[in-house]
Amino acid sequence: MTGFRSYMDLALDQARAAAQRGEVPVGAVIVSPEGRIVAQTGNRTRELSDPTAHAELLAIRAACAALGRERLTGHDLYVTLEPCPMCAAAISFARIGRLYYGAADPKSGGLGQGPRLYAHPQCHHVPEVYDGLGETQSAQLLKAFFAERRY
Repeated sequence: MTGFRSYMDLALDQARAAAQRGEVPVGAVIVSPEGRIVAQTGNRTRELSDPTAHAELLAIRAACAALGRERLTGHDLYVTLEPCPMCAAAISFARIGRLYYGAADPKSGGLGQGPRLYAHPQCHHVPEVYDGLGETQSAQLLKAFFAERRY
């Protein structure tokens, strides 16, 4: 049996890169059941002029394209911020096995906050969810990013 290995450091790197591009600093990494990184990216909503270009959706799209299928059964997703309802639904549709996220999102979160999407009986697939992984670093990135924009 192998021990747990976190990929949150890579998600944080993607979040930092997003901030450098002027995007809200959220990063995501998808890892195969064998521990291979399948996709990693950060938010690109401004760059792509696309309100759906959240890190989670971009990572899911890239992983599905790389694997040639629409489901990511058994894969892990690491994301620096609690997924919004749109991303939470996509995670469910993709059949992600485990979701690890950093900071909670009281304003726009879809899991521990707001609609609590995975608690609804209409949700067909619920991944295992682990929160608070890299929470301090994720929250600090977000606070610093928004502090620069709110003088």
